[in-house]
Amino acid sequence: MRHRRTRQRALLWVLAFSLLSTPLAASAQPARAYRVGVVHIGGPFAAAAIEGLRDGLRDLGFEEGQHYALLVRDAKGDLKAVEALARDLERSSVDLIYSIAVSVTLAAKRGTTRVPIVFYAGGDPVALGLVETFRKPGGRLTGVHGQLTDLTAKRLELLKEIVPNLRRVVTFYNPENPAPLRSMKVGRDAARRLNVEIVEREVRSPEALRAGLAALRPNEVDAFFHVGDAMVTSQVEAIIEAARAKKLPTMFQDPATVAQGGLAAYGTSLRAAGRLSAKQVHRVLQGAAAGDLPVEQILRPSLALNLKTAKALSLTIPRSLVLRADEVVQ
Repeated sequence: MRHRRTRQRALLWVLAFSLLSTPLAASAQPARAYRVGVVHIGGPFAAAAIEGLRDGLRDLGFEEGQHYALLVRDAKGDLKAVEALARDLERSSVDLIYSIAVSVTLAAKRGTTRVPIVFYAGGDPVALGLVETFRKPGGRLTGVHGQLTDLTAKRLELLKEIVPNLRRVVTFYNPENPAPLRSMKVGRDAARRLNVEIVEREVRSPEALRAGLAALRPNEVDAFFHVGDAMVTSQVEAIIEAARAKKLPTMFQDPATVAQGGLAAYGTSLRAAGRLSAKQVHRVLQGAAAGDLPVEQILRPSLALNLKTAKALSLTIPRSLVLRADEVVQ
């Protein structure tokens, strides 16, 4: 009889523990899949950032389709469309918006009032009005800073090292975007020190950019120099194609451009930026206030070189520079 009562007590304990533990286990999983809106202006590098975001969330145990769904909105090079796209995402009750680039984030911020936003920004998010401080962003935004604006001078120095007789470089940007305006200020100062002239072309659409590229005359400039403008970045394939046709060396920001035929790049991988952004996206989805999460900074830029492109341009990249590169395409 004593053994029977002991077994009954044990069974009751097991049953009680099961009833208590079931809600705890269930609470570890979201009751529904989170809805994550994504806004960007198009192009392969925005796609790379999104893939990086997926990679990072997977590393954190979040599987797409099971724990979250992505609602991706592509403005297709039209910055003016971003505000409406972000507004529609908020109306559809997304839990968070992930925005790629400063100009896109500013538009998403204007177009929404409640939804938290996690951003990737190449320009200074404090100076550009996205957050109050890096340590305490405040409001409903936080994100990742790639420091691309700060690297503008170094990027021009590297281009001069690759092309010693460099005298004139062309750059395209949208004057309505504050991010490239800050980059241009840094670039002009560096150009004066290096005895290089920056030929500035203002463009407000992908069509205007393509027309500007086509209009470049032989020997008008010695190279193409990229500054941080999301619309221009979205058209990098067209830029590389035009530069190849006109025999122009190119300097970009994202190291991935060299695999597409760009000559050189110095800056941040957008895929890596997306992966880092996943950390903040994950925390906000789990209840953290975006404004309480410090802005993450990518501190180590990467240098990438394409020796095949250099050969086609009859350029010899200094061996010392090749040895310093993080990625070399043969």
